[in-house]
Amino acid sequence: MAQSEILLLKPVENLGGEGDQVKVRAGYARNYLLPNGFAVPLTTANRKQVESLKKRRAEREAKELGGAQELAKKLEKKSLAFAVKTGEGGKMFGAITVNDIFDKLAADGLEIEKKRIHLHTPVKTLGQHTVKIKLHADVTVDLNFDVVSENPIEAAPAPEAKEPAKEGKK
Repeated sequence: MAQSEILLLKPVENLGGEGDQVKVRAGYARNYLLPNGFAVPLTTANRKQVESLKKRRAEREAKELGGAQELAKKLEKKSLAFAVKTGEGGKMFGAITVNDIFDKLAADGLEIEKKRIHLHTPVKTLGQHTVKIKLHADVTVDLNFDVVSENPIEAAPAPEAKEPAKEGKK
């Protein structure tokens, strides 16, 4: 397989940040990275750009970390509550998903990417639950939220005891 050595100009998911020298398949470099301006071929002239790119990367990462820490402080103070419809015995209709949490945070004015909210399975029970929000590689917040019933919980009716059928053959 043909490999190309390139210099990244912008961060690329699962590949690296600006200023990184990486080896990728020739087709990936030729058809995607180079035309879209994510990278340039690694030549002696381009190697001189590495220092300025690394400086720009350090500034960007420091800014992102500061923003993530500031947002984490806001999220730690935040308390969410979801009122859901319930049936007999407090059984929920539907579930609380990442979309619901995202919408509630957006309504409160907190702009977080949906992919940063990590809820392993949809919440299908009443009570208090926790969701992890990964704001940065070094900043993760546990956000607590409550799921409550919007109507009073009715006790499930007890199953009626049936009389045993009398067996009698004549």
